[in-house]
Amino acid sequence: MPTIKYKPTTNGRRGMTVPSFEEITKFTPEKSLVVIKKKHSGRNSYGRITVRHKGGGNKQKYRIIDFKRNTEGAAKVIGVEYDPNRTAYIALLEYADGTKSYVIAPVGLTDGDVVYSAPDADIKPGNTLPVANIPVGTFIYNIELYPGKGGQLVRSAGCAAQLMAKEDGVAQVRLPSGEVRIIRLDCKATIGQVGNIEHDTVKVGKAGKTRHKGIRPTVRGSVMNPCDHPHGGGEGRAPIGRSGPVTPWGKPALGLKTRSKKARTNKLIVKRRNSK
Repeated sequence: MPTIKYKPTTNGRRGMTVPSFEEITKFTPEKSLVVIKKKHSGRNSYGRITVRHKGGGNKQKYRIIDFKRNTEGAAKVIGVEYDPNRTAYIALLEYADGTKSYVIAPVGLTDGDVVYSAPDADIKPGNTLPVANIPVGTFIYNIELYPGKGGQLVRSAGCAAQLMAKEDGVAQVRLPSGEVRIIRLDCKATIGQVGNIEHDTVKVGKAGKTRHKGIRPTVRGSVMNPCDHPHGGGEGRAPIGRSGPVTPWGKPALGLKTRSKKARTNKLIVKRRNSK
């Protein structure tokens, strides 16, 4: 899926690129699978801002995605849609009994294709089956961490994990970050790679497109006063005056490891993403 580059008719168009949306075949969502999405602009129940830089943006409705794929049998793809709530595209499926559901669309899935969710399903993009039945070396996405909970790993645009090995009742999966993790064999996963693979090459081009997403401007701490940020103050362009950058509340902002050394899932990580 290539990106489209416009002529520089305005400053905002200069350098801007947008997806071609070639994979999109359906342009209106299924009403039965859409719910209202309320905005909170980063405020908690007391009305205080707990998450900064949120607010505004276009109105969105949430599409109910079937991450579990518990309905076994064949399902026909009606259309591939854009989802404002995620980077990946979604596919609308219709089962033999007439029920419909949304799933994350892999690369190459289009109208008329038939996908299956069954232990004996073929190894084809869009099919879901237990990790125990997937051959080693296969690329997968929408991976469960706990059987029956639904896919939690590898759901962003263009992502794919690789099944590396199966032994002692568990499987080793290499995630897009490079981390190798242990997954139970009775967990489900979907074959293929998540669609919209050119998502990371898109250039925003202008500030307004970020505001449409509901993201408000971020002010650098170095241009604030000392009472507002630890980086603030000084004459002219001053360095931060510390061993490393910090948050507005004085906590290290870059490189600080926040994962607990006592996390019970540490034993499931075979190789860290940044290990050599």
